[in-house]
Amino acid sequence: MRKQQIENAAHEVATQVRAVEDTIDAALAEIAELQARIMRANSVARVGFGAVHPVLEELAAAVNGLVGARGSVVGCHSALAEAKGKVPGLRTVSFGDGDQCPDQKTGFADLRIVA
Repeated sequence: MRKQQIENAAHEVATQVRAVEDTIDAALAEIAELQARIMRANSVARVGFGAVHPVLEELAAAVNGLVGARGSVVGCHSALAEAKGKVPGLRTVSFGDGDQCPDQKTGFADLRIVA
């Protein structure tokens, strides 16, 4: 019961971490698209080079912030992976040589029952 609760909580955390990573990546992609649209609009309008420069500087600052946040989330992800080994019920336990288990249908085909 408790082990299942721990596993469920860990799964919820892992799912949320992945959602945050995806959101940051999507935001970075959206900012890149916004920058491209601003550049196209500036070109079409034939406005001076300096007209959109302050806008691009602000977007660059936003990108730098998001890239920093992305790095922090990567660090968080690594710390969570390390912490996982210290939580009872989430540690990986292995016995044997580490090979995969044999297939249930074909793995034991060469065994015979002898009476």
